[in-house]
Amino acid sequence: MLAVQALQENLDGMKSISKNDYYIADSRGIVLAATGEAVFDSQGLRVFLDSQADSQVVGEYYYFKVHNEEYQPEYVLIVGGGTDPYMLGQLAVFQLQNLLKASQERFDKDSFYKNLLLDNFLLVDVFNRAKKLHIEMKIRRVVFVVECGKSREAGALEQLRTVLQGKKGDFVTAVDENSMIVVRELEEQETPQDIQRTAQMILDYVCRDENDGVRIAYGTIVKELQEVSRSYKEARLALDIGRIFLDDRRVMAYSSLGIGRLIYQLPIPLCKMFIREVFGEHTPEDLDEETLLTINKFFEYNLNVSETSRQLFIHRNTLVYRLDKLQKTTGLDLRVFEDAITFKIALMVVKYMKYMETIEY
Repeated sequence: MLAVQALQENLDGMKSISKNDYYIADSRGIVLAATGEAVFDSQGLRVFLDSQADSQVVGEYYYFKVHNEEYQPEYVLIVGGGTDPYMLGQLAVFQLQNLLKASQERFDKDSFYKNLLLDNFLLVDVFNRAKKLHIEMKIRRVVFVVECGKSREAGALEQLRTVLQGKKGDFVTAVDENSMIVVRELEEQETPQDIQRTAQMILDYVCRDENDGVRIAYGTIVKELQEVSRSYKEARLALDIGRIFLDDRRVMAYSSLGIGRLIYQLPIPLCKMFIREVFGEHTPEDLDEETLLTINKFFEYNLNVSETSRQLFIHRNTLVYRLDKLQKTTGLDLRVFEDAITFKIALMVVKYMKYMETIEY
């Protein structure tokens, strides 16, 4: 079934060319779209629907059945008198049937991809349905998940398809009112850098404001159609992990999540035990803001004392004093690589635990 707006636009376009009036009724005989006042015989319309004829002339009007792919009458097209209504009606039927076919194919593909992403198919089903829908099995693909926040506007799906250059094999659909999925077919020469640029391009298009909460993540490249669900799950996971550990980043690649990907899979009891082992009765939350800022800057500048002190606008000795004080409190010397790694992981584990608490409550 086509949208009434699409039917009306087609009728208006045909009338502007031919000057004839056009009407479309559904299989129940209810008029859905028209370019003029419907004065034809509604009883005659129902009789025509029940007949075996594909076209019929009733008074000044020409009736045509518009069939779907199962050759069942989906609509009745009625053409008012004027210039060669029979030929114009045949052309209009041809156009409407093509629109029906394209709409059905898009609906079928939409249903197929959604079930594919959710792992609702057996391998043999994937192959058979993909063949029927003319979808390539062996081609490089990657899945993007776009979290639109409050910025998604009406028509965003169609516009996003256009932005992606309308590649035949690309698939764009809505997850809910705030999220979209893009399954992107890749050329052989496309690199991870190209995928990153595509993600940024989608972000720039969807994003209307830097504070609107728009984020995008993508999974790894897959070479088989049945592996698309894996790329989708990776993109979903990248969004969740990015929300915890990379809250200042708006584009996230699953392959660049680093150690956060491992921490995200840890059970909470194990996290609590690790924090107790590292800090004893203390936790990183007990540290004052000045100390936490110093620690974060020290990590940001790769444990370089001189550069960190310069960025903090403090004397080098002041930074050393703060690091010594932290060592006395925690037993960890951040100037020692192993201790620095332990402390960094501990900070990430605490972040993860706090995030999980917000989900539970």
